[in-house]
Amino acid sequence: MTRELLNWKSKGNYFEFNTYKIFYIKEGIGPVLTLFHGYPYNSFDFEKIWDELIQEFTVVVPDMIGMGFSDKPANHQYSFDEMAGLYISLFKELQITETHILAHDLGNSVVQELLSRNEENKDPFEIKSVAFLNGGLFTDAYKPRFIQLLLSKSPKPIGRILSKLMSKKNVSKATAEVFGIGTKPSIMLLQNFWDILNFNKGKSIAYLIGRLVFAKDKHQQRWILAMQQTKIPMCFINGPADPNSGKHMAERYTQLVPNAYVKLLDENIGHWPQIEAPQQTIEAYNQFLERIQI
Repeated sequence: MTRELLNWKSKGNYFEFNTYKIFYIKEGIGPVLTLFHGYPYNSFDFEKIWDELIQEFTVVVPDMIGMGFSDKPANHQYSFDEMAGLYISLFKELQITETHILAHDLGNSVVQELLSRNEENKDPFEIKSVAFLNGGLFTDAYKPRFIQLLLSKSPKPIGRILSKLMSKKNVSKATAEVFGIGTKPSIMLLQNFWDILNFNKGKSIAYLIGRLVFAKDKHQQRWILAMQQTKIPMCFINGPADPNSGKHMAERYTQLVPNAYVKLLDENIGHWPQIEAPQQTIEAYNQFLERIQI
């Protein structure tokens, strides 16, 4: 691993969730802000905005089970219910009773599950606000990449083989495709991503996590209803050039969410706003917080 990634890992600790070791970082001062990372990498996705966030918040972020530096069980049924339960267990571990939320990619879906539980009075903590970054909030607007379809819609035995056969070149190409035209990932970042994916044989189970992308349909009605009914302040900070969940996803958000607050970044920013345009992302997030008087 690069020194940059080793430094990130050195910030963390582990807690036990359903017998598995889960990596997390907690740092900063002020009210709690919890981060939800995406697929297929980990909390390192937020490294470029980390130092800014910890000046104002006590920032908490775990690597979800099956990803990053957390345990990656091979014969396991991954689910949004489990991912949500992981966060609830971490809050109990850290005695967190209220938190702001900033989520990206797959993390958006975990937050949608927590919002639904909140509306059903099942959350043992208070959500103070939610900011979504690019991700598949609505399945009818999401445009998956070919590699996602190949890995996640194939029968499990084929998905297992494909995961093991994935090369660094394949993964790097698929990752770079969803970055903006002028903000492509550096060689070092792609190396970090590759190391994160391969940590503890994670590449071999990538297809299992990837299947969650297509497990959202059964949750959509409940999740969207929660987003429409909640009184929790929400916003969508969007990199419009993202082919998966860019401007078209922001437009769907505006159509479905009452009084939708959407912040479109520069037109060439893609799927990873917090990496491609960290300062713009922080500014957009701060504008949201000012709007809700935080």
